Amino acid sequence: MRKRWFFVIFSVLLIAASGCSATSGTAKSGPKTVIVGTGTQFPNICFLDQKGHLTGYDVEVVRAIDKKLPQYNFKFKTMEFSNLLTSLAAKKIDMVAHNMAKNAEREKQFTFNKIPYNYSPMYITVLKNNQSIHSLKDLYGKKVIVGATSNAADYITQYNKEHGNPIKLVYAGQGSNDPAHQLSTGRADATVAAPFAVKFQNETSSIKEKTVGNVLLDTKVYFIFGKGNTELSRAVDKAIKELEKDGTLKKLSKKWLGGDYSKSSF
Repeated sequence: MRKRWFFVIFSVLLIAASGCSATSGTAKSGPKTVIVGTGTQFPNICFLDQKGHLTGYDVEVVRAIDKKLPQYNFKFKTMEFSNLLTSLAAKKIDMVAHNMAKNAEREKQFTFNKIPYNYSPMYITVLKNNQSIHSLKDLYGKKVIVGATSNAADYITQYNKEHGNPIKLVYAGQGSNDPAHQLSTGRADATVAAPFAVKFQNETSSIKEKTVGNVLLDTKVYFIFGKGNTELSRAVDKAIKELEKDGTLKKLSKKWLGGDYSKSSF
């Protein structure tokens, strides 16, 4: 009889201890850490200010999302743009925030959230004193410099396919200012950029640019996650909806990009 009671009491204590252990473990684990890969050389998007502080539109949107999602703790990890998707594929980071657009190749490898947090209107961009280029047809036989994996590169590539390859496409090297240097030396005739990037260029460099013509494309900008990470991407979408509703996206866009790019220009 004593043995039976001893067994019952021992079992109850074991279950209680087990319950306490699970609770304390949950409490200790706290919010999940999300490592966000970003860069430091994209003007007004993700860059270091004069004090060396990481900031910009994408960075501040992530910080606003962090406040909306207490179950997560978002931490930044900066690196070269060319290393972002490689690091995401290798699971060294959980998310990329760097003005990214969807394309077929990226969608095969990664998961995007569904709601854009930015729409970047892209224009033909030339030196300020250029008077000969006003449209795509003015680029025939000329060199256009863009990022190798950018949505601008995809756009010009597709245009070339449909029009007999009239535009010479060249790719920028490292650093956000390479296209401007290529324009200034005459090694390229034009690039493709958003007005806020041109504004920043003109405010911080002796190389002055301007946008010409109509909007070529209104790029929908998303965050990128590891393939299949729908739990995090859905949570981010929920936060973006709230940031749209309370006006935070509009406010941050005007502050960092000089206009409300939280909505499409088309």
